[in-house]
Amino acid sequence: MKKIFRKEVLIGLIVLIAMAVLFVGIDFLKGVNVFKAANYYYVTYDNVAGLAQSAPVTVNGFKIGLVRDISYEYDNPGHVLVELSLDKSFKVPAGTKAVLTSDMLGTASIALQMSADKSYHNVGDKLEGVVAKGLMDNLSQDLMPAVGDIFPKVDTLLTSINALVSHPAMAASMQRLDAITANLEQTTRQLNALMATLPPITGDIKNITGSFANASSDIEQVTAGLRQVPIDSLADNLNDITTNLARLTDQLNNPNSTLGLLMNDPELYRNLNNTVSSLDSLFVDIKKNPKRYISIKLL
Repeated sequence: MKKIFRKEVLIGLIVLIAMAVLFVGIDFLKGVNVFKAANYYYVTYDNVAGLAQSAPVTVNGFKIGLVRDISYEYDNPGHVLVELSLDKSFKVPAGTKAVLTSDMLGTASIALQMSADKSYHNVGDKLEGVVAKGLMDNLSQDLMPAVGDIFPKVDTLLTSINALVSHPAMAASMQRLDAITANLEQTTRQLNALMATLPPITGDIKNITGSFANASSDIEQVTAGLRQVPIDSLADNLNDITTNLARLTDQLNNPNSTLGLLMNDPELYRNLNNTVSSLDSLFVDIKKNPKRYISIKLL
């Protein structure tokens, strides 16, 4: 009997341990750490589409907890009660909102919108639940009205295009375009025929190019000859000549110099003029009376 009792106790203990391990394992797979202390809060929503147990609860993008349980409020029809498991050290300010958001794939999560209140919620309190508009909601509310306004305009545009295409003037324009295309093809053939006669002209152009090349070589030779000219010595000579001319000009303008006296003394000018006049009179008198000045004696 004792052995049988011991086996039953052992089997019972094993079953209890297995159940505990299974419970802990299920919670672990859900993301619940049963060994970590947590505070529990509750939120009520009208619609929790996409929200599942173990969904993250974040503050400013940082995960501070998860959704512990989701249940329907039978005493409050049309509402769903969500249990939040938050870190033990996290305090929820009064007035904090639990915003239910969905991503593009439809997966929902809860983000706590913290208030600036200095008081805090007690553990087990109900938080204010807010359902944020998803991407599809924004599309249906913002984009669909715009699309509805565009449809009549598109219909009018298609009607106008249909009328334009079916108009007789469009067919006439197409015929004109065909004629223009044919004229362009004929012009292209004529240009090709004209281009076939260009080789002699090309030869003349080559000769002209060669002449330009020869002229360029001559210019280069002249330039090389100019480079060999002693420009520095020429410049020095020009500077000396300029200096001498400046000195001569200064002397001519200086009334105290010899040249200045010759150029600027009126008395000297009058004397020279009188002397020249006297010499002229003397030459005239010599021509008239040569015997007066020249005496010839014959032996």
